[in-house]
Amino acid sequence: MKRVYGSLVAMVLAASVSCVAADEIKIGIVNTERVMRESAPAIEAQKKIEKEFASRDLNLQKMAKQAKDLQAQLDKEGMALLETDRAAKERDLANLSRDFQRMQREFREDLNLRKNEELAAVIEKANKAIIGIAQSEKYDLILQEAVYRSPKIDITDKVIRALANEK
Repeated sequence: MKRVYGSLVAMVLAASVSCVAADEIKIGIVNTERVMRESAPAIEAQKKIEKEFASRDLNLQKMAKQAKDLQAQLDKEGMALLETDRAAKERDLANLSRDFQRMQREFREDLNLRKNEELAAVIEKANKAIIGIAQSEKYDLILQEAVYRSPKIDITDKVIRALANEK
């Protein structure tokens, strides 16, 4: 009986010690989505991608307008055209449509690839900033995602400021 009682006392003491230690733990939470939307490196990456893909997007828009105009011309003049001329225009429209779809698919693939590359670079910078904050402010644990985050432990603004000052 003494043995059980001694074990019970030891467990209660261990639990109380761990509760005291838990009170001293410093925890922070970072809203990664917000960092990816609002931080300077993320905004710069978005602008860089938009600039890089602007000419291709413009070419796709021109091609779509050309296909639409050709379709409208066929709809309007289709019955009045000779069979060979109408067949040639329909073939041109089909080729244009196929090329447009191919270019659009390649555009989306290339855009997604570049976004992922830039996103990885922003995440790397954000992680370095988070580690810097954790070390300088003596955090024991920083989580990047949580279902709920209390404003008193949310350090997202600190991370965004650290990324802005990184230059």
